[in-house]
Amino acid sequence: MAQPAEGQGERRRVQRLALRLTATMRDGRNSRVRARVIDMSTHGCRIECTSPVDEDSWIWLSIAGLETQYCRVAWNCEEFIGLEFERPIAEAVFDKLLADQGQLPETAIRELRSIASRTHWLARKAGDEDIAILAELSRKCAVDAVIEGLRRGEAPKRR
Repeated sequence: MAQPAEGQGERRRVQRLALRLTATMRDGRNSRVRARVIDMSTHGCRIECTSPVDEDSWIWLSIAGLETQYCRVAWNCEEFIGLEFERPIAEAVFDKLLADQGQLPETAIRELRSIASRTHWLARKAGDEDIAILAELSRKCAVDAVIEGLRRGEAPKRR
């Protein structure tokens, strides 16, 4: 899992680490929909999901190996959603989840690169309210892909 960058100016309490987990999301109005966890901390996560949700609404997020989490939608932009857990996950439970995840597979690293590329493209077309979210997500996924690739012994991809 990627380590946080030094001197990064994010407002979050705990730095998120790159993961690739399958999840389901339910908002009370709709049935369960598939989601993919991009990164996570003990206090929240960022997911990719095509089902629209309203900012500041509450949803249920189910991830294998974790108790179902009740989450506030902190932000949403395109198919990406930032969630804050109502109750933080215990450090021991989070550490076990990270250990169970192990090293990210090559497919997950390719997905991170794809998200970085797609969000960069979306940020270039975004309005003022979404550009910062998309640009930060692009940067974070690109950095995580390089770090995880280096952990696997890959050379960084050149453009």
